[in-house]
Amino acid sequence: MHGTPHIVSDVMTHTVAAVGRDATFREIVRMMHDWKVSALPVLEGEGRVVGVVSEADLLPKEEFRDSDPDRHTQLRRLSDLAKAGAVTAGELMTSPALTVLADATLAQAASTMARARVKRLPVVDRLGMLQGVVSRADLLKVFLRDEEEIAEEVRREVVSYLFPAPESAVRVAVRGGVVKLSGRMRDTSLVPVAARLVRAVEGVVDVEFDLSWDGRSSGSSALASGDTRPASPS
Repeated sequence: MHGTPHIVSDVMTHTVAAVGRDATFREIVRMMHDWKVSALPVLEGEGRVVGVVSEADLLPKEEFRDSDPDRHTQLRRLSDLAKAGAVTAGELMTSPALTVLADATLAQAASTMARARVKRLPVVDRLGMLQGVVSRADLLKVFLRDEEEIAEEVRREVVSYLFPAPESAVRVAVRGGVVKLSGRMRDTSLVPVAARLVRAVEGVVDVEFDLSWDGRSSGSSALASGDTRPASPS
């Protein structure tokens, strides 16, 4: 019933800065600065992602610069102390890398980012080879989708199934990403279902209703704009 959802490869950045295991601390910092990123995939072989080195992995070097590491042993993890003395990407990186498949849906990528509290993920194929990088900003691109395209998908994938003509006459308009369904309908119990399906359409910010119940012999009762609960016929 739904159109094909957008996947990570539709929005990801294809040109990616990455480093090998032997990249030095200074090379990593320089690349982050030049590319204006906070993390870099670490690759081996022909491009398989084996880890990620981030600003957080580099900071222990500065943190313990003027301190005696022994004083921190009981307060910090041993891995942080080890990273303070690390000098290559292979020693600094977090491994295994948290990645996302190129054919994952945007919702799956967003869920992974939220759980891990990261801003970007390396995108890989099923062999673990680097394909690109997807960021939070990339995932939000779907909300820039053309509004007439959104309206047409709602008409085709939702309205035509739940409110077919001539029994119902439901119009679709989209403004600022908010979908508004207006007109008349026969079955008010379908309003909550319509709300759920419309919100599932990519690029939809919210949904509003301005529908009247067409009971034919029983009269009609209006549904308030924005109210997804079915009204009872008067």
